[in-house]
Amino acid sequence: MNPLFEVIPAIDIQNGKTVQLVGGLRGTEKYYGDPIECALRWEEMGAKTVHIVDIDGAFEGEIKNKSAIEEILGKVDISVQIGGGIRTEERVTELLEMGAERVILGTAAIENPTLVEILSDKYPKCIMVSLDSKGREIVVEGWEKKTSLDPVKAAEMYEERGAAGILFTDVEVEGKLEGVRGGVIEEMARSVEIPIVASGGVASLEDLEIFHRAGASAAVVGSALYEGSISFEEITKWIKSI
Repeated sequence: MNPLFEVIPAIDIQNGKTVQLVGGLRGTEKYYGDPIECALRWEEMGAKTVHIVDIDGAFEGEIKNKSAIEEILGKVDISVQIGGGIRTEERVTELLEMGAERVILGTAAIENPTLVEILSDKYPKCIMVSLDSKGREIVVEGWEKKTSLDPVKAAEMYEERGAAGILFTDVEVEGKLEGVRGGVIEEMARSVEIPIVASGGVASLEDLEIFHRAGASAAVVGSALYEGSISFEEITKWIKSI
């Protein structure tokens, strides 16, 4: 695969099952089976990384699906990045010691930017910051609380504090399979040098192309893969062609 762009399958976990939410809203979920089986399937198909989010943790502020996460980390040989409900240094350390390659901070990063700096110094290249946006405003606590922060300015700040990368999610199109919006990602890519991982709305290879042209280094894809809008085989061929 082209090392300059990666497509990362999403494994969002709620109540111990793989799930996808629409627009980040509880009550819109669709379930897609066992998360451990999903992780093994994506690995078999050639994924280099899987993206795990503890959905229950994101809403409740504490990891709730630890056993499933731990089992995935114990069974796959590919890179795993984890977010959702990770609010403390102790939890970050625990997940990295369990085998996570990267830990993603969302609410904790927004509420305490110094934590990003501390952890980035302690664990170089392991700390990503999640910037989830609704109407160009960062939202936290399971996408329910607005912050008035602009995602591009926030990305610049977290780069200065040592973050290894930014995960940008356009929550308004998340899970809708209606296409992506690349404008903010393009601005962000012009403003920071750290990798940007784009998420939200992917329904086709054309959407991945938009992210790629906008300057993202990778894309997280969930619903499109689980619903069969695009296959990982198609994605692999496309990446080889860019």
